[in-house]
Amino acid sequence: MKQYYLPSSIFYFAFILVLSSCGKKDANSPGVEFMPDMYRSPSLETYSEDDFFTDSMSTRRPVAGTIPRGYMPYPYANTPEGYELAKANLHNPLQRNDINLKQGEELYGKFCVHCHGATGQGDGAVGLKLPGAPPPYTAADKVNMTEGEIFQIMTYGKGLMGSHSSQLSKEERWKLVLYVQHLQHPDGMPVAVADSAKTEKKVVSKKKKKS
Repeated sequence: MKQYYLPSSIFYFAFILVLSSCGKKDANSPGVEFMPDMYRSPSLETYSEDDFFTDSMSTRRPVAGTIPRGYMPYPYANTPEGYELAKANLHNPLQRNDINLKQGEELYGKFCVHCHGATGQGDGAVGLKLPGAPPPYTAADKVNMTEGEIFQIMTYGKGLMGSHSSQLSKEERWKLVLYVQHLQHPDGMPVAVADSAKTEKKVVSKKKKKS
């Protein structure tokens, strides 16, 4: 009668399988994976440490000179020079119409009325409790602020007012600019502080037609 002997390697392999199937502490554990085949990527937790980089930070800055997809850089810096450039050169890309004004009013009620008040007089419930209440939009040094100046302040903040760029998109800030200017000039915008270069061109073209 012939006798057959299993190779010792098969015996050890079977022994390991038996051990791996025993003593499972976690009922939800899948056990030992012999070939995960990249089912789970070695991703890192946000702001976790990683010894791959010399500074051990897993979160990296964008590559210099690159722009994230869908992001439009803002060319005016948070400096006195940037403020003056925005004041002189930045114009509202949105039209002054009932829809944009209405949406600007809604945004104003959510983000601005608490400090600046319902009519922009600086008499909001929060504003009155500040060390210095916000100045009225109709004050002599505020009433003729340019649209670029207002947008720059919303973007970076000024004085006690913080930046709103993290809460409001650029389009939303521009709609707020329209409504702030409406509060400054409820009877209509004067040509000197027209809300866009397009508006100024329309005024000039109308004068040419009349002449």
